[in-house]
Amino acid sequence: MKPPVIVVGASGHAKVCIELLQAIGETVLCCVGAGDDGATCLGIPVLDGDHHLARLRDEGQSRAFVALGSNRLRARLGGYLRELGFELVNAISPHAVVSPSATLGSGIAIMAGAVVNADATIGDLAIVNTGATVDHDCIIGVAAHVAPQCALAGNVSIGDGAFLGVGCKAVPWVEVGAQSTVGAGAVIISAIPPRVTAVGVPARVLNKQPNK
Repeated sequence: MKPPVIVVGASGHAKVCIELLQAIGETVLCCVGAGDDGATCLGIPVLDGDHHLARLRDEGQSRAFVALGSNRLRARLGGYLRELGFELVNAISPHAVVSPSATLGSGIAIMAGAVVNADATIGDLAIVNTGATVDHDCIIGVAAHVAPQCALAGNVSIGDGAFLGVGCKAVPWVEVGAQSTVGAGAVIISAIPPRVTAVGVPARVLNKQPNK
């Protein structure tokens, strides 16, 4: 029997990830959340504060999943968990379609109805959300988030920590730079630089984001 999973996060995104993990036969031991997350999340006990993670590792827990929607926080806590010696597990819905030739990182979430096609690469801690399609040879960077109903044509590259809002579309071969945000419903027909916000049809740069 596999050891249980510690879920980091206890909000709405965590609820979806808990159900994904349970659907693939994982047991969730507890969630580690913030002070306003409540005592339980979908019936799973919530421990208040990241300081519990080191204790849980010392007690022999070895598997974890970061269920946070913020790309920056997900990347930071994923790195911290690895430093503590946790294995980052994947939460991949049995109702997703994932090509056997796709390359999958660790700590990723692929939600129900999502499609990941041939030779696509999904980086560590990335999210491919509900109903999103990632076509052949796409690259989704570390801790990037492809929101529900996005549609990426072949050979699209999404940089580390980038966020594509609900319903974005991208034509073949375009790139979205690291840490950029593309607004809901945007259509990406040319490269988006790193650390910018882009919106519209076609997507145009609205402003540059501050370094974080």
